[in-house]
Amino acid sequence: MKIKNIIITFVSAIAILFSTSVVSFAKVVGDKIILGAAISLTGKYSSNGVHTQNGYNMAVDRINEMGGVKVGGKTYKFDIIYYDDESNPKRAAQLAERLISQDGVEFMLGPYSSGLTKAIAPVTEKYGVPMVEANGASRSLFTKGYKYLFAVLAPANLYLDVAIRTAVELNGGKGVRIAQAFEQDAFSQDVRLGILDAAKETGSKIIIDDKLPKELNDMAATLAKVKATKPDVLVVSGHTKGALTAIRQIAEMKVDVPMLAMTHCDAAKLSKQHGKNSQYALCASQWHKTLTYKDDFFKDGMTYAADFEKLFGYDPPYQSAESSAALLVFKDAFERANTFDQKKVRDALAATNMQTFYGNIKFAEGGQNVDKPMVLFQVMCDDAGKCENKVVAPLKWASAELIHPIPKWSER
Repeated sequence: MKIKNIIITFVSAIAILFSTSVVSFAKVVGDKIILGAAISLTGKYSSNGVHTQNGYNMAVDRINEMGGVKVGGKTYKFDIIYYDDESNPKRAAQLAERLISQDGVEFMLGPYSSGLTKAIAPVTEKYGVPMVEANGASRSLFTKGYKYLFAVLAPANLYLDVAIRTAVELNGGKGVRIAQAFEQDAFSQDVRLGILDAAKETGSKIIIDDKLPKELNDMAATLAKVKATKPDVLVVSGHTKGALTAIRQIAEMKVDVPMLAMTHCDAAKLSKQHGKNSQYALCASQWHKTLTYKDDFFKDGMTYAADFEKLFGYDPPYQSAESSAALLVFKDAFERANTFDQKKVRDALAATNMQTFYGNIKFAEGGQNVDKPMVLFQVMCDDAGKCENKVVAPLKWASAELIHPIPKWSER
């Protein structure tokens, strides 16, 4: 399979900007629908930026192979212009401006992370450019009154809500003692607010409420407190790097905690990096390949995962799956609108009600997907050290029984 993409770094973009031979892209060039995307190919979000790009590319290839997009009696194929935002919000906004005002892009795919989506959304809104985004979950994105922003993923405040409620259920309905540490970005702070809401509603108590360092490379101070206070649950949200740091230092310091719940630990490929030290971690996930959602393009999660691994050489994290789903949403909206008029496409996006291999997608007035729950999977390893991620909550989606409490390090 070959995916034809236009990949432009920021440096080359500047060179092109001042060149006399600028190619003027538009929303449709011949039989191509040109989408724009600024994503993190370098910087602290580069790992998840690559997952995002791979998800986009796989969907572009699949949709184009299976007949493309039919609008006005003609057939079109997707193509994407990529810029590297370097994990920098200011750069992301500049590149969104360039994609729209210089390259003529009239439909956008989102970047990776809530912070970068927050930087780009005012730009796309200003120009009336519909953006389907797959990796910005901050609930504040959906309270700004944006009319052209649509997110296929569940909002950030719901990421670890299910972990707290599960811990309370396992505690006989009584409140639990919670330790938490968060990155100071928009996404993680919304995860934190969701935990505060869940704690209040369940009668639980926050006993440690820490900030992760900017570089996400050390949480020893928080873990020392955990050893001293013995909470029932430890919650960590610091994207891929934060998850890797947490597992490394929990193992080094032999920190015992009955439940460990984190974001982004599937993207971090914990078991590949840390082997059995990652066992028993609970991971908030927008998607897991064992879920039973279906569509005509990727069939189901297991088929998507097998196809993805064949293309890219690794098991897809949810960031890739939701990115692929964004292209399915755009195809559906273009075909229902039967036009490339931006306002009519926006209206078609607002009326989306569909199932994809990734999950159900239906947008509320603020642009968030209100039809798909979060799941928790647990890292489970056998005696030979082979680890798998198995869905354990909510119970209706569970493919394995939750192991709780986590065995103490002295008993492993």
